[in-house]
Amino acid sequence: MSNPGAQAEIDFERARARAFLREVTSLIARRPNELVSFEAVRRSLPTTGSSYLGVRPVPVAHIVGSATNRYTDFDRAFLPAQMRTKARWKSVDAARLAGESLPPIQLYKVGEVYFVRDGHHRVSVARQMGQEFIDAEVIEVRTRVPLSPDKHELDADDLEAIGEYSEFLEKTQLDRLRPSAEIIFRRPGGYARLLEHIVVHQYFMGMNLKRDVSWEEAVLDWYDNFYCPIIELI
Repeated sequence: MSNPGAQAEIDFERARARAFLREVTSLIARRPNELVSFEAVRRSLPTTGSSYLGVRPVPVAHIVGSATNRYTDFDRAFLPAQMRTKARWKSVDAARLAGESLPPIQLYKVGEVYFVRDGHHRVSVARQMGQEFIDAEVIEVRTRVPLSPDKHELDADDLEAIGEYSEFLEKTQLDRLRPSAEIIFRRPGGYARLLEHIVVHQYFMGMNLKRDVSWEEAVLDWYDNFYCPIIELI
C-alpha cells in the first residue's frame, strides 16, 4: 500500500457511514445499538470465579461489549460512533495496511461472548475489514448463566432477566438436578413467578402424600411432572 494514511481515511469514512445507517435502522426498529457494558453484566450476573486463558484467536463477531467507558465510542457492531475516535482508528488501520504487527487485544470472556479491556480500535478496524478472528489475551469470568452469541441484542431488561435466572438456579439448583434444563424468559418477573409455583407445588405435594416434602423433591417433581409436560403440550 503506497499511501496507508489516505486509504485509512477512506476506510474510516466508510465505517462512519455504516455506523450512521445502523443508528437510523436501530432507532426505527427500536433495538439497542450501543455496546454491552461489562459492568452491567457483572451487576446482573454473580460471578463464580475467573481464570487466565492466555493468548488465543477469538471470533470477532463474538466481541459484543466493553469493560471500560469506551462503550459509548462504538456501536453494537463496533463501528465508530464518535468522530473523536478518528485519529486513533486511522492510525490502527494505517498500521494494518502497512503490514505492521499489532499486539493482541485484551478481553474478558463470559460464556461465549467477549468484552474489550484494551483494543477497542483494533476490534473496530477488524470488524470493518471483515476479519473473522483476532488474537486476544483472554480472562474468563465464570457465571451460572453464561452468555451466548445469540444474545447479541442484550438490553437492560435482558440483563435483569438473566440475573433473575441466575438467582432462580441458585435457589432451585435445577442446573445441578437436571443439567439439560433450560428455562428462558426475555423479560424480568418470570422466574419469581416460577418460584412461587414451586412453593405452592411443594405445599400440595405434602398434602397429597401426607408427609413433609423437601425443597429438592418439590423442585424435581415440579419440573418433571408439571413444567415439562406443559412445555411439550405447548
